Amino acid sequence: MTDPIADMLTRIRNAQQAGHFEVEMPSSKVKFALANILKKEGYVKDISQSKKGFRINLKIGLKKIEDRYAIQGIKRISKPGQRIYVNKDKIPYVLNNYGMAIISTSSGLMTNDEARKNKLGGEVICEVW
Repeated sequence: MTDPIADMLTRIRNAQQAGHFEVEMPSSKVKFALANILKKEGYVKDISQSKKGFRINLKIGLKKIEDRYAIQGIKRISKPGQRIYVNKDKIPYVLNNYGMAIISTSSGLMTNDEARKNKLGGEVICEVW
């Protein structure tokens, strides 16, 4: 697999399309940090890691508000073939700040609002709304 973050986002999208309440995938530090941001911002219900044999799996509980999922859309921006970097002045607004962008900065993964507040640029990982 060449892009594990895109695989994670696709698994979340597919689980929502199928009507599931949770999704499980192989875990990594970046995926766990990304899931923590989604939980902190209220897009997912809960996250947990479990060990199966020699590998660690990440389980994400999908959050529903009334009859709709909290994540209406999730899109990978920076890809392995074309990295998208922004400086502190060009940090994107997603849907007039109703959504969020997740940015990989020198201080770790953070939302576009946190990056703007800390005056940090970096690689735009994905957008969530």
